[in-house]
Amino acid sequence: MILKLYTRRYTILKLPEEIKKVCKNIIEYYDNNPSDLLQIVLKIQRQIPGKFINFDIAKYIADEMQIPLSKVSEVVTYFDALSTKKRGKYILGLCNATACSLNGKDKIKEIFERELGIKEGETTEDGLFTLELVPCFGACDVAPAVRVNDNVVGRLNEEKIKALIAKLKGAK
Repeated sequence: MILKLYTRRYTILKLPEEIKKVCKNIIEYYDNNPSDLLQIVLKIQRQIPGKFINFDIAKYIADEMQIPLSKVSEVVTYFDALSTKKRGKYILGLCNATACSLNGKDKIKEIFERELGIKEGETTEDGLFTLELVPCFGACDVAPAVRVNDNVVGRLNEEKIKALIAKLKGAK
């Protein structure tokens, strides 16, 4: 995956100053410590529009921290919590673990896909929602569950999903 993403020739676009500032502040907060790279990248991803780390952002992080780009790309492509693709304002991370699967995860996924008009791994045209399957996040007692950004919603059913989507659309 790393080779596919980062060894092709790219034209590095000029990063907006807002994104540079976010990156720089977070890197400084962690004292530019390479052992905190995962936390740095996670925090940057949460704070920038699109909630993703593309090549340009990864390159900027590597340059600022004075570490090889390969280190940043290894972290970004290894961890499921990180994305190289632009995502929606609300990331719906549907648990893909055993407890949720046994409690109807597939049906819940179909409901989300139908209600949002997208498939797993896609983002709605309005940029509000991205639907992803994610590893267990420890909500087995309320399975099936979805993590909406950092908040867990459990005991999902069709009614609850429709209400959740309506609530999030209203909170634009």
